[in-house]
Amino acid sequence: MVTPAAAQKVAALVEEEQNPDLCLRVFVTGGGCSGFQYGFEFADALAEDDAVLEVDGARIAIDALSYPYLVGSTLDYLEGLEGARFVVQNPNATSTCGCGSSFSI
Repeated sequence: MVTPAAAQKVAALVEEEQNPDLCLRVFVTGGGCSGFQYGFEFADALAEDDAVLEVDGARIAIDALSYPYLVGSTLDYLEGLEGARFVVQNPNATSTCGCGSSFSI
């Protein structure tokens, strides 16, 4: 699931770049305090096995290796005392670090 705040931010960033082919790629890599960490990058090319979500004019891509770790998760965009950032709320995570950028399953 993608929250309206995340979709609006992705769409605004894509518009700023003036490249309608861009999408936000959300991925999982090894590392971080809890074992895995989330990554975010803008990409203008999709792989054949990417899962693509289209929400309110924003495209979110998830690669095939990351997809099982993110099933059921919610992508959100938060602005607050910790700054502005994309965050993943993952019901599959058995533990997370204090800042929420890494997790374990």
